[in-house]
Amino acid sequence: MSSPGSFSRLCAALLCGLLIFFPSALVAAPTNKSCDSVDEGYRCSPEITHFWGQYSLWFRVSSKVDVAPPKGCTVSFASVLSRHGGRDPTAGKSMAYRLMIAQIQTTSTAYPGKFAFLKDYNYTLGADQLTDVGRQEMVNSGAHFYKRYAKLVAKKPPFVRSSGQDRVVESANKWLQGYAQAAKQSTPGTIDVSIPEAAGVNNTLSHEICTAFEDGPLSELGDNAQDIWVSKFIPPIQARINSKLGTNLSTTATIYLMDMCPFDTLTSPTAAVSPFCYLFTVDEWHQYDYYETLGKYYGYGNGNPLGPTQGVGYVNELLARLTETPVQDHTNTNTTLDSDPKTFPLDRKVYADFSHDNDMTAIFAALGLYNSTKPLSNSTVQGTDVTHGFSAAWTVPFAARMYVEKLTCHGEEEESVRVIINDRVMPLEFCGGDKFGRCSLNKFVKSQSFARGGGHWDQCFADTT
Repeated sequence: MSSPGSFSRLCAALLCGLLIFFPSALVAAPTNKSCDSVDEGYRCSPEITHFWGQYSLWFRVSSKVDVAPPKGCTVSFASVLSRHGGRDPTAGKSMAYRLMIAQIQTTSTAYPGKFAFLKDYNYTLGADQLTDVGRQEMVNSGAHFYKRYAKLVAKKPPFVRSSGQDRVVESANKWLQGYAQAAKQSTPGTIDVSIPEAAGVNNTLSHEICTAFEDGPLSELGDNAQDIWVSKFIPPIQARINSKLGTNLSTTATIYLMDMCPFDTLTSPTAAVSPFCYLFTVDEWHQYDYYETLGKYYGYGNGNPLGPTQGVGYVNELLARLTETPVQDHTNTNTTLDSDPKTFPLDRKVYADFSHDNDMTAIFAALGLYNSTKPLSNSTVQGTDVTHGFSAAWTVPFAARMYVEKLTCHGEEEESVRVIINDRVMPLEFCGGDKFGRCSLNKFVKSQSFARGGGHWDQCFADTT
């Protein structure tokens, strides 16, 4: 396993210089001059940094189809659903990581080679909020959106909604900042609607109210799948780490040591790859990515019987926007907001919504985007492929984004729809997608019978005892 090379150090120096030059505000990162760019996302050490599951920094995913509109087509509608930017660990995890570092430093008998930094490592991670790197990701994301849809947004600005958690709201505001910078606007726009995250509150950007999913045995499926995979891939890593350090880290602590790689990377305004990352091999990072992917797939995606149902409300809102007709839904939509044209307009051509990785995973499943993926196994790593591959790093990294476009094409009477996830054009086989990844609007709407029928919402309040 190689250590950070001269390219990574050059990336760090260039972006650091950029932030020093603009001390009062983040600006969109320069294309091709830093680890983190507007067009390609995080590009340093991709053999490991693109395998951190949902903790990956955003990067452009390989696509068999050109993300540019087909020749003769123009974008007439654009919607983005975005995850918040990179953050510190959750409060509980941050405490656990701190204790893990303390255990190493009080019990280890050696710090050989790449482990040397651990002896004097000072744990400074916060909890729950965006880091400067995460803020930069969202500024870049806003600039990326504007560059792609400049002609469309010149006519109408985006209508912006956010789920109510602090880091999501801040992400939306940073996105608006990057959008304004790219558009050369003097001031950013504002969030039009922020929906609270709380038990009992209908919010299509944050799952909360399906009790059979939240509180029943289905809520444990993701953890259970991960536990089985952990028992297979972690013991050799655990043995090697303990042998090197002369300590006795548990299975869980070994995973926490791997988690420190992306989170420590996110503490640096230069976004330079953390030394934690180089304690593990490329193959071990692939196994870690699969561990995180299992959690999403069985926790909120196709592997959970009620996972896709959590995304049904948002899909029905998307259909309403695409067709400019009132929302038809009886699941988790907020009818008060969605029935008011001020809080849910239907005549706008550009929309931006901000949410979380778990909610986006459910929405992708509700749309049927990964119905052709073979069910993931928790006993062996399954490779991903550009056509059907499902990976948490590909789908819901920090600052993840799904673009839904409506296209008007020369010589075609009906508008068509494309879905692009992290710059990867989805094949849309469920509605007869063509070689450009397009379905006619009518076929796309008809294909969403699962969402239009409410998914399995009738099972949400069944007795789970």
